[in-house]
Amino acid sequence: MFRCTECACRPVLCSTCCIEVHQLNPFHKIERWAGAFFEDYSLRLVGFIMHLGHGGKPCPCSGYPGCNIWPSMEDEWEDMDTAGHPPHLARPEGCSCLTIVNVNRVHYCDVWYCNCNGSEGSQLQLLRAGVFPATMRDCRTSFTFHALDDFLQDNVECGTSAMNYYSKIWRMTSSTFPHLVPDRYRELLRVSRAWRNLKLLKWKGFYPGSCKLDCGGLVLFCPACPQPGINIPEMDDVELSHTYNNSWKYSHVIIMDSNFKVEHMPPKNVGNETWFMDGQGYMVASQDYKTYLGGTTNKIMHSNCNNHHAISQANHNRGQLASMGIGGCACARHGCFIPHSMVDFQKGEQQVNMDYALVHVLHHEMKPSQRVLHFYDINCQYSQNLGR
Repeated sequence: MFRCTECACRPVLCSTCCIEVHQLNPFHKIERWAGAFFEDYSLRLVGFIMHLGHGGKPCPCSGYPGCNIWPSMEDEWEDMDTAGHPPHLARPEGCSCLTIVNVNRVHYCDVWYCNCNGSEGSQLQLLRAGVFPATMRDCRTSFTFHALDDFLQDNVECGTSAMNYYSKIWRMTSSTFPHLVPDRYRELLRVSRAWRNLKLLKWKGFYPGSCKLDCGGLVLFCPACPQPGINIPEMDDVELSHTYNNSWKYSHVIIMDSNFKVEHMPPKNVGNETWFMDGQGYMVASQDYKTYLGGTTNKIMHSNCNNHHAISQANHNRGQLASMGIGGCACARHGCFIPHSMVDFQKGEQQVNMDYALVHVLHHEMKPSQRVLHFYDINCQYSQNLGR
């Protein structure tokens, strides 16, 4: 006898009924009656096969398993010796089995793909089933859309790191033997970044063949700040700056600041680094920024500030760091960061870095005649050469 802990009323079922009931719910947690108690089990051990392409039913053209994995590649993904594991944690040897991470546990699932004429590749079939493959070739690990959305919400709202989130999945899979659960933390880091970028592209309405995105095009700015053509009517420069008493309504109030807690170590293999949204989010485009820094000289000026750390450490170098902090601009009224206005610091909070951020702020959804009220904790020094 088997019991599903996630179906309504926790029904007790035979193996045949358990498989039939879960054709469209392949990631439910199953328990098996062991004579005196219910023990953790899995749908795969009951005999369940996840058929893709036909609503959970087998392919009429004899579907195929994921058997294009070479033995050497199979060994590469083995986590540990499976001898002595509880049944639901033992790594199966079949090539059709995928390791699928869901919000409730890590599952081993036997997956069979549709083999009809004109059927899509295995990766696309997984995506249509709500499962995101960790690799686009010879996939052995996947994450459900539910798990990826849940992680992003926990990350944003609760500040949960990928390590802490996957530690929770470990415990939910087996609170007694969490060390026996497959470690897919590395895959979660990679897939969650790709998933976040795909969500941003989808919300922006981007599709293959659409227009190229502008700088900062994947993120949103403050919906309350005046932006001609977006939340206020399109007006010419005369209307925006007609009189001082009227122009304050259309003024931008921005604040500049930095954060030296955000340090970044140099990557081990720079050539292998892939930018998902270079310049399309809040950070500026990397190559244009490097070109600007390479052709601009930062003049060290004598400060008359009394022991202000942002001034005294402007040229301080901290070891072998790719960047020792970040700085940027935000809406002072509502605290929203301005797209494509965040820069990293190579050597302290120098004016040359913040100049680049400020210039991009003044070009973001603004008219040349709009007034700008500017706050900065070191404005006493920064404003001295701002007009030059």
